[in-house]
Amino acid sequence: MTIFYGFDGKMYANITNLCPCNCAFCIRKNGDGVGDSESLWLDHEPTLEEIIEAFESFDKTGIDELVFCGYGEPMMRAEIVLKTAEYVKENTNMKIRINTNGLIALMNPHFDISALKYKIDKISISLNASDPDRYFKITDPKYGLPSYNSMLNFALRIQEFVPDVSFTIVDFELEEEEIERCRQRAKDCGVPLRIRHYVTDNEKYE
Repeated sequence: MTIFYGFDGKMYANITNLCPCNCAFCIRKNGDGVGDSESLWLDHEPTLEEIIEAFESFDKTGIDELVFCGYGEPMMRAEIVLKTAEYVKENTNMKIRINTNGLIALMNPHFDISALKYKIDKISISLNASDPDRYFKITDPKYGLPSYNSMLNFALRIQEFVPDVSFTIVDFELEEEEIERCRQRAKDCGVPLRIRHYVTDNEKYE
């Protein structure tokens, strides 16, 4: 079972396969792993103890950043993310990033995002589209159309607690006009936008 894997000089945490979305561009549709990793499909949700044991046994030579981003949405297990981040911060100098769909208020409505302060250095949020209808078509969230505004609200609120917040979109079947609308949406939120290129094999969206 692969809990941690390396890619492009960073260490990635694969703590869940659960996700409330079915994105059209999801890398899970193209393979079982990323880069040279073994399969990222988990046979069970790892406990905190299993995560810490795997973290300690992983060769972290030259790695200075941990990214919560595996074959699922990490904030489905927000408390485990928080406790893992606390452990990593207490025992290393690694920066910590979360790649998320931003639907934390719908996935875990009782989780207080202020708890991420001083634990998480960066958050990358999947914007995916410029409006709710396009977002629903691309992302297919189980929470329906309200998902888009919930994601935007998270992006606005989390800036108070995490110093480095960004949006991403994947250039999957997106016309330049839509990309420009996404840029404007991100600008309105005061969040920089990064465009990721769609891949069809087990490369990694960075």
